Amino acid sequence: MQTTRGSRRSRGRKLRICSVHTSWHTVGDGEFFCPGCGGDRNYRRRTGRRRLTLLGVPLLARGVTGPVVECAACHDRFGTDVLDHPTTARFSAMLRDAVHTVALAVLAAGGTSSATAVRTAVHAVRAAGYEDCTDDSLTGLIDALAADTGRYLGDVDGPCGAALAIELHEALEPLAPHLAAAGRESILLQGARIALADGAYSPAEREVLATVGNALLLRPDDTTRLMEAARTPL
Repeated sequence: MQTTRGSRRSRGRKLRICSVHTSWHTVGDGEFFCPGCGGDRNYRRRTGRRRLTLLGVPLLARGVTGPVVECAACHDRFGTDVLDHPTTARFSAMLRDAVHTVALAVLAAGGTSSATAVRTAVHAVRAAGYEDCTDDSLTGLIDALAADTGRYLGDVDGPCGAALAIELHEALEPLAPHLAAAGRESILLQGARIALADGAYSPAEREVLATVGNALLLRPDDTTRLMEAARTPL
C-alpha cells in the first residue's frame, strides 16, 4: 500500500511538472444570447495558442485553438455558431417586424377598404409589440408605399408581386429557423385571419399567404391546412 501511494504521488508530480497551457487573446466582443446563462450577455471572441510547459515555463508551441466565444458573466466558452442565435431583444424585434410585414402584405393584397380587416391587422400588430399602431398609421403606410414604389398594390403576378415576395422573405426567413413550428404557424394564421376578416380569400391574398408559408419554411400542405383552419372562429 505504501508503494502504491508513493507511485500515485509520483504520477501527480509528473502531471504538474509537464502540461499544455493555452494563452487566450481577445479579438472582438459584443452581445449574444448565452446558452449557459440563458440570457443576453456580453461576450469576448477569443483565439488561443497552446504551448507545452515544463515547471510552468512555456517551451514548445502545440498549435492554435479557437476561435471561441466566452461569456463575460459565466465565463463558459462556446463555438462561434452560438452567435447565429439572436439576442432576446433582437428576436423580439424580428418577431415584431415579421408580424407587421405580414399584416401590411395581406392588407395590401386584399385592399384597405374593409374596416374589419384593418382592425384585425391593427390588433395583430399591437399584440406583436407595436402598441401605438392605429388604423390610420397602417393604411397610411400602405398608401405611402404604393405611391412611392408600387411595391404592395398591383398585379400579384407582376413586378409588384415580385417585390412583395422579396419583402416577405427578407422579414421572415432570418426568423424562421429560431421559431418552433407552432410559432411559425401562428404568424401564418394571423395573416390568414386578416385576409378572412372581410370574406373569402381573394387570389391575391392566397398568393401572399403561400409566400408567407414558404418564407416561414412551412410545407405547402401545411400552409393549405392552416389557411383552412383559420376559417374556424377563435
